[in-house]
Amino acid sequence: MTKLDDLEKKINSELTTKIKKSEIKHNQIYIEIDKEDLIDVTLFIKTNKDTKFRQLIDITVVDYPEQTQRFKIVYLFLSHEFNQRLILTYFINENELISSLTSIFPAANWMEREVFDMYGVNFKDHPDLRRILTDYGFEGHPLRKDFPLTGHSEVRYSEEQKKVINEPVKLEQNYRNFDYESPWEGTKYIKEQTQANDEKN
Repeated sequence: MTKLDDLEKKINSELTTKIKKSEIKHNQIYIEIDKEDLIDVTLFIKTNKDTKFRQLIDITVVDYPEQTQRFKIVYLFLSHEFNQRLILTYFINENELISSLTSIFPAANWMEREVFDMYGVNFKDHPDLRRILTDYGFEGHPLRKDFPLTGHSEVRYSEEQKKVINEPVKLEQNYRNFDYESPWEGTKYIKEQTQANDEKN
């Protein structure tokens, strides 16, 4: 079974009540499920002889802060036998706890830690859920759309204390008075000078 149409039909026929939506786009199968069905669906697509999606490529999240179900969780699977890809998705609320895939795909360990670190999504039954890309005392989740571009704190070397320090971000206001007018229209001081000359004449 190598054709995408056949794979999609097989998955839908076996998992009828668990598939909310399925389609073929960009030469890949896209499946939407409920979060409660993640383990059952993942076990099926990995172990069934007609699907064989035995490699978890990545886990990521899309943030929709304006929606009630803020996060769209996205799993990318690969079937080496059939050279096909499958994208599995579902939506969750901001503080929902979701199942870990580490018991089915050990590679999910670091992927889920990255999702936890960057988006603040929590996984139950994860063996070691802690930050992986930011420091342990880091505040917030950098890939959320409401995270400030400057961050909350900065690390710098202090000449006075002769050590690296962590402190709240302070935005210097020097050099922030920009003249956005076109040079063809003349800058402010040229306009003032021109007006003064006109008044004299």
